[in-house]
Amino acid sequence: MKKYFFFDIDGTLTDIHTGKLVESGLETLRQLEANGHFVAIATGRAYYKTIKAAKDAGVHNFIANGGAALVLNDELVRNAPLDREKALTVIHEADDLGYGILVAVNDSIDVVMRDHRFLEQFGERREPTNYIYQPDMQYDDLKEIYKIYISIPESEEYRMKNLDLLGHIRMGADYFWYQHDAKDQGIRDMMDYLNADIKDVVVFGDGENDMVMFRKEWTSIAMGNGDSRLKAIADYVTDAAEDDGIRNACLHFGWIQ
Repeated sequence: MKKYFFFDIDGTLTDIHTGKLVESGLETLRQLEANGHFVAIATGRAYYKTIKAAKDAGVHNFIANGGAALVLNDELVRNAPLDREKALTVIHEADDLGYGILVAVNDSIDVVMRDHRFLEQFGERREPTNYIYQPDMQYDDLKEIYKIYISIPESEEYRMKNLDLLGHIRMGADYFWYQHDAKDQGIRDMMDYLNADIKDVVVFGDGENDMVMFRKEWTSIAMGNGDSRLKAIADYVTDAAEDDGIRNACLHFGWIQ
């Protein structure tokens, strides 16, 4: 029976210690395709970042931008921005509270800023970012908003009444960002495009941010190097990525020989 595989990148397709793609995992992807299965990446990364990762892995289908971007056979099907009204609500609240704001108005390294508060309060982001200073920018004139970065310390999150209006991620104590966080919906949408049954979906992941795509409607496999909370809800826990976890799981279920 044909299965539809969706793989996270960091810590799943790659060795979490080196950041390099695991060769046995890539070989397994090729074997799965040769056996008639569908292979895709599912990531929270922006579309523009995922293009190279998919190319390096030899994968032609992927879900990116937290489920909002779909690519089939190397063709972009869609890449949706955040809900505009909700995005403007959190932007205005953060602005009124005095926090620095960066806004990605397209899917790229570019962010626009009306002032330098983010850089003054936090500094430059660790990831490559092109900061565009637009002092006359009016937030309400922005047509599309893909991500919002706010320099609010973790200890002050309580000040934002609309904190949870959109999905957000924090990987440090000094700022967080709003982005799509619905990889599970991206998978459902991809399966609709393929006219396939979601019970035939198989997902592989390792991090807390993969919990959203570990659903009871399909098969969920956690890497041995994964977060304990993810392992607790997985249907199966395999070995670490660098210990041939993807290959061993696929051998276990008989998807490859």
